[in-house]
Amino acid sequence: MEILALGVFVTTVTGRAEATGGIAAITYIPALVLSPVAGALADRFDRRSYVAVGTLLHALLAGILTALAFTGHLTVPAVAVVSFLNGCVSALTNPAFTALVSELVPPEDLHSAVSLNSAQFNLGRIIGPALAAVVLSTHGIAWALLVNTLSFVAVLVALSRVRPSAKASTLSQDELWPGIVRGARVARDDAGIFLAMMGTLVMCTLVAPFIGLVPVYAIRVFNQGAAATSLLVTAQGVGAVLAAVMLGPLVARLGRQRVLEACLLGIGAVAALYWMAPTLHLAALAMVGLGWFYMATLTGLNTLCQLRVPRDLQARIHSLYSMMLGVGYAVGVWAQGALADRIGVRFVTASCAVLFLALVLTLRLLRPRAFDATEAPSKLVPAVSPNPSVSLES
Repeated sequence: MEILALGVFVTTVTGRAEATGGIAAITYIPALVLSPVAGALADRFDRRSYVAVGTLLHALLAGILTALAFTGHLTVPAVAVVSFLNGCVSALTNPAFTALVSELVPPEDLHSAVSLNSAQFNLGRIIGPALAAVVLSTHGIAWALLVNTLSFVAVLVALSRVRPSAKASTLSQDELWPGIVRGARVARDDAGIFLAMMGTLVMCTLVAPFIGLVPVYAIRVFNQGAAATSLLVTAQGVGAVLAAVMLGPLVARLGRQRVLEACLLGIGAVAALYWMAPTLHLAALAMVGLGWFYMATLTGLNTLCQLRVPRDLQARIHSLYSMMLGVGYAVGVWAQGALADRIGVRFVTASCAVLFLALVLTLRLLRPRAFDATEAPSKLVPAVSPNPSVSLES
């Protein structure tokens, strides 16, 4: 609800795709600096408590937006400041949240757990935009933001019922900076994790901006507002939920490597079809497919990173993954928004999607065994010493 309400607000007030993309980018910029620190912190503290504190901060920021809207003081600069602070909290919290999920299930079920976790998040993309469209049209943005603020109570209730297994309670003993360096070395030296990181960075730069530019696409290309934006965001959520249901059986039948490779090849093509759709309803249909591929691809890349490291490194590796995602998305959504103002929305976004497809095809043709590391277990994991004073290189 908040994403849709603020996206429509900024696009309507400014009339510029660059502004809408810039606000979306601001949320992810803190990940560049804070993600590595967040991963090291999350491996040192109880993850459930850590996530609960982050949730309370998110609720506080949502309450500030609500108060500004009800008092008539909501402005684009205010949205930018709160979005930046939200990005800081997300950057500090997300690694702990993802690592917490990995504590609740055995390794063989992690891919399905990550998929289901993404499914519950994307159910919000189905229910939230539909509800937001109704609330925006009947009561305005302030009430949409109020419902969003109250929704954090549900997150806190859910966290109160989470009980990680006793064997997952071991915390990292690494000091902060050596812990960050240790995680970076693992990401650099492990072929599978390095491939996942680079794939995430490039995909989020060239393809993922479709998320932040939905209001621009609906308003500029199809000359419609909140209802069209809601339809496209909901369609993405439907695709993501379908992917969550289908991914587990697909991975079990075809293998992680083949599924991930197919997703990386397919997402660029489907994104290009979405951006070139001649009508809103065809765009919504293409968005279902794009939502499927986007969720499946990120789930595969994220699961790959988590499975290749022991528990005390999972949050740090995820923090680096989040940094690649955040930096790529921030650069991509702002740059594509700025270019769209000057060249055109369809041309810029569809060209980026085709470019990503070309890059993946080139990698597949020139290095046909590049994806092998996504299936084989890491050779670095057994070499990780429990003694924090001993580096991986030694």
